[in-house]
Amino acid sequence: MNMNYLEFKFVIEPAQPASEILIAELGMAGFESFVENEDGITAYIPAEEYEAETMSGIHILQSGEFDISFTQSEIEQVNWNVEWEKNFHPIVVNEECAVRAPFHPKPDVTYDIVIEPKMSFGTGHHATTHMMIEFLFKYDLEGKTVLDMGCGTGVLAIVAEKRGAKAVEAIDIDNWCYQNTLENVERNDCEKISVFEGAAELLDGRNYDVIIANINRNILLEDMRTYEKSLNAGGELYLSGFYAKDIPVIKEECEKYGLQYNDFTERDEWVALRFLKA
Repeated sequence: MNMNYLEFKFVIEPAQPASEILIAELGMAGFESFVENEDGITAYIPAEEYEAETMSGIHILQSGEFDISFTQSEIEQVNWNVEWEKNFHPIVVNEECAVRAPFHPKPDVTYDIVIEPKMSFGTGHHATTHMMIEFLFKYDLEGKTVLDMGCGTGVLAIVAEKRGAKAVEAIDIDNWCYQNTLENVERNDCEKISVFEGAAELLDGRNYDVIIANINRNILLEDMRTYEKSLNAGGELYLSGFYAKDIPVIKEECEKYGLQYNDFTERDEWVALRFLKA
C-alpha cells in the first residue's frame, strides 16, 4: 500500500545556516526526508504523522532571525533515490580527488571517494566541502591524528585517511549522519576511522593534531574553546560553514583562545579558514 506524504517547500533567506538548523528541527519533529535546493529545502513527512501543531514547535520558524516561508501539498509516495540522485552532483578537487555517488561514472583521479548520502540530510554544501578538501590536500596530514567534527557523510574523514592521517575520529550529533558515516567508511575501505555519535562534550580528554569543523557559525563560536583545548601544540584548525561577512567574529573568537589565523579560501560566497595553535 502506498503511503501519502506531505511535501513542504521552504524558501529561506539566507539559505545557510538556516537550512541546516531547519533540517535538524524538522527531523526531530518526524520529517523523514529532505532535498536541498538553491532557495531552501523541500521536506517530507507521512501525512498520517503530521499534526496541525507540528510547525508551532519548529523554533527557527518563530525566531525571526531568518526569512522563512513555506507551502504545503499532499503527494503520493516518493522515490527518494530518484530525488537525491537529481540533486547530488560529483565534485572534483585539484584534479586529484573526486567525491561522487555510486551511480556516477568512475573518474580518472588519484583519490576516488564514493559517498552515498542518507536522503534525510541531502548531499551537504558542495562549496564548503570542496574548500575543506583543498586544505586537506594543501597541508601535510602524514602521520597526524585528525578529528572530523560534524562529519555528516564522513567525506572529510575519509579524505584525511587517504591523505596519510594515522588515526581519524569522526563525530556527529545526528544519528542519520553517524550511521551514514559508518556506511561510507566501509564503502571506501577505510581502516583508521572511528565514528562516534554526540557533540563537543565527547572531546573532553581527547587531543588531535588537526581538527576539521565544517558546521555553521553559531556552533563553531559556541565550541571554539573546546576545539582549542583539544588541539595539540602546533595543531591546525580548519573551519568552514559560514560566509565571508562572518570572518571577523570567527577570527575574534579564535584569537581569544590563542589560535592564530593562517590561511583563507573562498568559493561561491562561502569561506574556509585555517588557524594554528602556538
